[in-house]
Amino acid sequence: MSEAMGTALRAVGRHRSLFVGLAMLCLFLVAGFLLPLPYVPTEPNVSAQLAGPSAQHWFGTDASGFDVFSRTIAAARRDLPVALAGGLVSLVLGVPLGLLVGAKNRWSEHAMRVLDVFQAFPLVILSIAVVTILGDNLGNVVAAIALINIPRFMRLIRSEVLSLREKRFVEAARAMGASNGRVIFRHLLPNVMDVALVQFSIATANALIVIAALGFLGVGVSPPTPDWGLMIQQGAQQMTTGQWWTVVFPGLAILAAVTCFNAIAAGLNPSKR
Repeated sequence: MSEAMGTALRAVGRHRSLFVGLAMLCLFLVAGFLLPLPYVPTEPNVSAQLAGPSAQHWFGTDASGFDVFSRTIAAARRDLPVALAGGLVSLVLGVPLGLLVGAKNRWSEHAMRVLDVFQAFPLVILSIAVVTILGDNLGNVVAAIALINIPRFMRLIRSEVLSLREKRFVEAARAMGASNGRVIFRHLLPNVMDVALVQFSIATANALIVIAALGFLGVGVSPPTPDWGLMIQQGAQQMTTGQWWTVVFPGLAILAAVTCFNAIAAGLNPSKR
């Protein structure tokens, strides 16, 4: 029994970052979707504007009388699923495309040049352009996140494939008559999933930053919808008069959420196991 416990503790030690990140993610999901909110996040109390943190309002209230705690938790219900959806779409589309451009074919170099064009633009600028062109709704925010992350998945997976396709197990599969498609999806795909999952966690963390930036700039969200970036933008003007809580708590929520996915990425990184 003690030997089994020691083995379990050693496993936890090796994957400490992964466990910490998953625990933080579970905490966010439980708080965002199961925790009963003390106040309705979209109903202001005009008699309690800019009230500081107290037993009645744990994170204080903003200039409109919204309870900051309720809105901070409610924002997780919106921002986390959008970030996860954007990262998942990037994973599902970027990995197969990366496998294809990594295989020997005539158009892979042309595809990489197109990716270079996309990656030349800053993330926030490109996402603003996409949401502005396609329309101001959550589906288009997910599309913008996917569009800026798919090239990163493709480039990462391609580099892995270029390294793997010269390995002996791939040469053996080809010698046995395996088709190009079978080699790609039977032999190469399982060997790139580790790095793909790491990139998925990083992409989700980046997506949270992009969503917050869009909310801060008033793109992709409309008041009184709870959103961390929008809350920071609305509370920024109160910082100069001492009402720090309107910005600090949603800012800490963004920091904790991004740290959560970065910790998961560090725990999944095969080079650190």
